[in-house]
Amino acid sequence: MFGFLRQRRRASFLAANPIDDTQWQTAINLPLFIGLSAEERQRLREHAAWFLHTKTLTPLHGLELDAQARVILAAQAVLPIMNLDFDAYDDWSEVVLYPGQFLTRDRYTDHIGVVHEVEQHLAGQARPEGPVLFSWLDVSQSPWLDGWNVVIHELAHKLDMRNGDANGRPPLHAGMDAAVWKSVFSEAYDHLTRLANHELYSPIDLYAAESPAECFAVFSEYFFETPHALVTHYPRVYEQLKLFYRQDPLQRLPLVRYRPAFEPVEFGPVVLPTAVPGGWA
Repeated sequence: MFGFLRQRRRASFLAANPIDDTQWQTAINLPLFIGLSAEERQRLREHAAWFLHTKTLTPLHGLELDAQARVILAAQAVLPIMNLDFDAYDDWSEVVLYPGQFLTRDRYTDHIGVVHEVEQHLAGQARPEGPVLFSWLDVSQSPWLDGWNVVIHELAHKLDMRNGDANGRPPLHAGMDAAVWKSVFSEAYDHLTRLANHELYSPIDLYAAESPAECFAVFSEYFFETPHALVTHYPRVYEQLKLFYRQDPLQRLPLVRYRPAFEPVEFGPVVLPTAVPGGWA
């Protein structure tokens, strides 16, 4: 009963408060959203409007976000949950934005009980039971099809945290096999770790070898931005993410990498990694 009333209130709000047409058209024309059907664009637009309604966006250090910037952020943020429930992000409420990369000081306790304090310059951070932090500069450069997207990365962490600490295994949908998920991601993570340890080339950013949580977040970026590379090198991971996100970006995105015209970078072909002794390909 309460769920039905909540859905009706949400539908009423969305009908009365659509995102401005011009602002939405600017956002949806970014490369990240190539190939979405009219139905998918409408669903994404509604999720983005609800995101802007339910999340507090807090700019810091003199950053000013106009309405267009907010829509560009929201559209990226809700792409992973476009085919999931509106409530997939309902366990957190704030996005904190800095003009550029920001310094964080975090404490952790190691396995013998010693407390450490670490300083890092970050483009984004998802805090357990807290806000998501972003560098606006990095958010604005994320909707390009290059396999890197700080918004998708950090919100993958938030999805991962829905059943506790981020550990690379978010709550799975009915019908998904937890044992298969563990097997597929463990195999991929072990392979990336061996590549990193042997200082070998990887078609996937080796930041994924930092931890199972980072592995899931990095693979999520590739899933939505360069699915052709992911399905070529880690097809079983792609299939699990397709089940989890209930999307198939491979069918809508071109086999190209997009970057802004002003960036002086030339991308060559993706090359298969050198085989690792005892590894898998």
